[in-house]
Amino acid sequence: MTAMTHSKISALLAPLGLVLCLLLWAPNLALAQTAVPAAPAGLGAHKRGDSITLNFNATDIELVARTMGVISGVNVVVDPRVKGQMTLISEKAVSPQVAMAQFLTSLRMQGFTMVEAAGLFKVIPEADAKLQSAAVETSDSAPSGALGGQITTQIFKLNFESANNLVTILRPLISPNNAINANPLNNSLVITDYADNLRRIARIIAALDVANATDIEVIELKNAIAVDLAPLVLRLLESGGVAGQPGAAADGGFKSSVVAEPRSNALIVRAANAARMAQIKGLVEKLDRASSQGSGELGTLRVVSLKNADATKLAATLRAAMGAGAGSNATPAGGAAPGGASAPATTTGGQVQADIATNSLIITAPDPQYRQLREVIDLLDGRRAQVFIESLIAEVSSDKAADFGIQWQGALGKVGDGAVGLLGTNFGAGGSNILSLTTGAATGAVLPGKGFNLGIASQYDGKYVLGALGRFLESSGSGNVLSTPNLLTLDNEEAKIVIAQNVPFVTGQFTNTGTGNGAVNPFQTIERKDVGLTLKVKPQISANGTVKLTIYQEVSAVDTSSASSANGPTTNKRTIESNVLVEDGSVVVIGGLLQDNFTGNSDKIPGLGDLPIFGNLFKSSSRTRKKSNLMVFLRPVVVRDAASSDRLSLDRYEQMLSGMREAQPVPSQTMPINEGPVLPAAPAKN
Repeated sequence: MTAMTHSKISALLAPLGLVLCLLLWAPNLALAQTAVPAAPAGLGAHKRGDSITLNFNATDIELVARTMGVISGVNVVVDPRVKGQMTLISEKAVSPQVAMAQFLTSLRMQGFTMVEAAGLFKVIPEADAKLQSAAVETSDSAPSGALGGQITTQIFKLNFESANNLVTILRPLISPNNAINANPLNNSLVITDYADNLRRIARIIAALDVANATDIEVIELKNAIAVDLAPLVLRLLESGGVAGQPGAAADGGFKSSVVAEPRSNALIVRAANAARMAQIKGLVEKLDRASSQGSGELGTLRVVSLKNADATKLAATLRAAMGAGAGSNATPAGGAAPGGASAPATTTGGQVQADIATNSLIITAPDPQYRQLREVIDLLDGRRAQVFIESLIAEVSSDKAADFGIQWQGALGKVGDGAVGLLGTNFGAGGSNILSLTTGAATGAVLPGKGFNLGIASQYDGKYVLGALGRFLESSGSGNVLSTPNLLTLDNEEAKIVIAQNVPFVTGQFTNTGTGNGAVNPFQTIERKDVGLTLKVKPQISANGTVKLTIYQEVSAVDTSSASSANGPTTNKRTIESNVLVEDGSVVVIGGLLQDNFTGNSDKIPGLGDLPIFGNLFKSSSRTRKKSNLMVFLRPVVVRDAASSDRLSLDRYEQMLSGMREAQPVPSQTMPINEGPVLPAAPAKN
């Protein structure tokens, strides 16, 4: 039995199996008979609590959810928006709890999840889970009762660390569709996410919320540059290069932090204990000395390595900013604003050059101006967010046509008469015209048109001539096209994806037929164009998380009816060009086409064709109706850090790997090729 046949049988038996399963696992029903009814499709157990074997192959998600609810003894309802099929197979028998965990993992990979509210488990889209989840844990430890793939809300009360500070650290670790919020009044965090991720978050919070750290201190610098000195101090602390200094002490499990504040040219320090703080202050004091080259007007030559920005573009931006600000608010060369703050651009001017090979900036400027430039560089050299854009292009078409017509012809008179009368009707052309078919019969070539043809032939002089023809035809056609192109691009950078055929179009031709020797030298000029699907998107992320999308969407196809035209093929083209605002993770429809065309044609004999019933003998009619629905949807997801990018890539990798595993050929002994290509398992992250 082939895999396809097995899948169809499983799909047909699944509803019956679900009913039997409800009878088997009903809590108040005693199994008094010795014979056990057949288990539902996908299950191998017979009693609630026993180990079961899962074998759901391309089964509706709603059916799988109800079956898992019966296995676990809970009430499960499925949101009408949850559509699709699921394949859930276990190689060996597992407990109902493990089976439910596997089911939740499969839901998560398809963009759905299950939440609990008042004892009722609801299967809903993942994006709505944070609004409907009723499971709330108030302890500081990880959630204990929820399954790993279940959405729940956890409240963490902090004892030492600030809740607002931890929000920035923990937000990249939360799933994009879920939420983290801080309550400054009682210094707590409210996090809604999957239970397994909340367990990881609980361990991170426990490690950060420690009591042996000192208060935050600000060390103002007089000569050194804060953004240059901060990483140097951290490297010295981590390498133990100053461990021999008086007052040195171990961190005691807390890692000291040194952060540069460019605006005031200061260091923000938080140490594990007072001894470590004194050590850091002594180190900063030794390094914060005036440079022998930095007091002159020409300044010092420095190299700044960039992490994310493009050196060429940033150098041009800095030169333009220096040129605009050099003429006002001048400060004497080598001076600084009171309190060590950065001074405005000086009249001495600075030089900024880009080194493309190392993506670095070479800056020549006095210290005040250099500090100002470094502040701008650090702001512009941050990691840029990315936007993953999922698009869905759905097109549904339906065509219907109907033809009905009766034609006839006859002669009045006999063979040999001086004059013979002719009487008849003919409609249409080619294989649907009675005269064309009669002429074809005389030459031995008769090709009636499509549909049901009913004819009557009359004999004249030993030959049969088509005397009447009735034609009946009804045709229908439908199509369902779904395209899902996806793009990942940097914020404010245009991305483009083209999935098309490169079709040739004739743009000119010439044939030389006037030569004396009769030579012909024809040639054509051809231009190739992409015909298919094109998506161009330029996202722009606003401060509140809203994404502005500049979109160009094109769907084109070659019209098969004109593909062999002498002037070249004709293309059907649908284009959308728009600018829209979308919330992060939300779905927006950017355009569509709802088209319904009706065409009716009728050929008839005037007067006679209008008679009731008998008028059908004197007319031919055809009707055509074409319906087309085309809709384009977009869903942008902001990817702000490497962890989010890794999760997104791993999710798509696992999705592709699962599809390739399901597409393996059915094993055959007669054909030795029984394995298709499969991606290797995703590499584990350190």
